[in-house]
Amino acid sequence: MTKTELFIQLAQPNSNGVSRWVSVSEFVGEYACLTFGNGASWARKESTLAKKYVIEFDKNISSGNGIDRIRLNGFNNGDYSQYIRADIKKAIKARRCVVLGTSNPEVDHKNGMKNEGRVMRNENQSLEDFQPLSKAANDAKRQFCKECRRTGIRYDAKLLGYPISYYSGVAEHHNEENACVGCYWYDPIEFKKHLTRKN
Repeated sequence: MTKTELFIQLAQPNSNGVSRWVSVSEFVGEYACLTFGNGASWARKESTLAKKYVIEFDKNISSGNGIDRIRLNGFNNGDYSQYIRADIKKAIKARRCVVLGTSNPEVDHKNGMKNEGRVMRNENQSLEDFQPLSKAANDAKRQFCKECRRTGIRYDAKLLGYPISYYSGVAEHHNEENACVGCYWYDPIEFKKHLTRKN
């Protein structure tokens, strides 16, 4: 079996090409050869696996940005990817971070679960699906989103001193497509508008 075949066997993607999150701790026994070396060769953008599936990585920034988990999130049929259209990148990077106000931001998918099909298809993306975040803010969001996906509990903005936890929805999200809406990290500017409305 090739590494691609082994991972597919382990991940067991469904008919839509979506698999569970597979922890790197599962790369043992017959799957030991999947252990990531330098650059995750069998899962790189140009790999056989990436030509067939959209691959998502969950990284642990606190431990050197190493990969913790990996999953398949649909078939890569040419119009389904994590890439962001060039015109959107250019427009977002010309703005300032919505959290820190610093220049030269990273382009952030507002939906931290990246489970919204339309946004993941390049031609259907809109500017409003993204926001400018500094590297520091984006790294923080990434960790909070990771914890949210792991626990099924959304980030509580009261931890930042705000009087509300989220402006829409409840704590448990059940991985629904629109579960990010209402979270502080989904759209800090929109979140703050709701604070004003409540006063």
